[in-house]
Amino acid sequence: MVVTALLAAAAAALAVVAIGGGEFSIGPADVVRVLLGGGDPADAFIVRELRLPRAAAALAVGAGLGLSGAIFQSVSRNPLGSPDFIGIGQGASAGVLTSIVLFGAGTATAATGAVAGGLLAGAAILAITGRRGTHGQRLVLVGVGVAAMLTGVNSYLLTRARIEDAARAVLWLTGSLDGRDWADTGPLLIGLAVLVPAVLLCCARPMRMLEMGDDAAHGLGVPVGAVRAGLLAAAIVLAALASAAAGPVAFVALIAPQLARKLTRTPGPNLLPSLCTGAVLLAAADLAGQRAFPGHQLPAGVVTGLLGGGYLVWLLVTERRTGRI
Repeated sequence: MVVTALLAAAAAALAVVAIGGGEFSIGPADVVRVLLGGGDPADAFIVRELRLPRAAAALAVGAGLGLSGAIFQSVSRNPLGSPDFIGIGQGASAGVLTSIVLFGAGTATAATGAVAGGLLAGAAILAITGRRGTHGQRLVLVGVGVAAMLTGVNSYLLTRARIEDAARAVLWLTGSLDGRDWADTGPLLIGLAVLVPAVLLCCARPMRMLEMGDDAAHGLGVPVGAVRAGLLAAAIVLAALASAAAGPVAFVALIAPQLARKLTRTPGPNLLPSLCTGAVLLAAADLAGQRAFPGHQLPAGVVTGLLGGGYLVWLLVTERRTGRI
C-alpha cells in the first residue's frame, strides 16, 4: 500500500511537471491551482485545453499497459509474458491500420479496430496454445510467431495506403502522445473505469491461487477456466485500448510488473503497484522525450523502446543464468 501510494504520487508529480513545461512555462504551484479550479484564465486555457489531455493520456496508457502486463505475466507464470511481446500489440496495430487504410478511421473506429484486432490475435494465440498452454514457454513462443506474422501484415497494409494515410499510420506506429486529446483517450479511460475495479474486486484473490498451479487453484474452489478467460480478455482489451490511444508503446507492459514486484518485495500479481508503475514509466518517458533534446521531441514509444530493449537483454541473461530458459 505504501509503495502504491508513493508511485501514484510520483506519477501525479511527473504529470504536473510535464503540464508546466513548454514554450510558455507554468510553475508547479500554478498548475496545481488550475487543476483545482482556480488560477489565471490564460494559464487555465493552456493547462486544461492544451496540455492536460496529453498528460492524462500518458498516465492512462501507462496504467493500462502496466495492469495488462501484470495479468499476462501472472496467468502465464512467465516474466516474458507481455501483450507487446506475444502479439497482442501487433494485433491491435493491425486492427487500427486496417481501419486507417480502408476506412480513413476516426477515433471511435480506430478504437474499435484496435480492440477487434487485439481480441482476434489473442483468440488465435490461445487456440494454437490449447487449453493448458497459457503458462510457461509455449504461450510466449506462439505469441512471438504470431507477432512476426502480424508485423508482416502491418507492413503490407502500409504499402497499400495512400501517402497521407501511410504518414498518419507511421506516426501512430511510433507510439507518440503528441496531439492527443480527450477523444483519443476517452475509450481507454472508460475501459479503465470498468475493468480495473472488476479485475481488482473479482479476480485478484483467484489470481494468487492460479499462480500456485491449476490443480491447487481448482482444489481451493477457483473456477480456473472462467477466471483465466476473464483475465485474459480484460488484459487484451486494456492493451488494445492503450494501443488505440497512443500507438504500440513497447516494453512498458513487460517492465512495469517486474519493477513493481521488486519495489513491493511481495509475491503475487501486484496489480495496483503494476498499474501505478506503468503510469510512472510512460509519464517519465514522455517527459524525457520532450526535454532530452531541446527543439526536438522524441515519441514516448521511442524512449521506452530504447530503454526497454536494454532491460530485455538483461532479463534474458538473468533468466538463463538461473536456468529458467
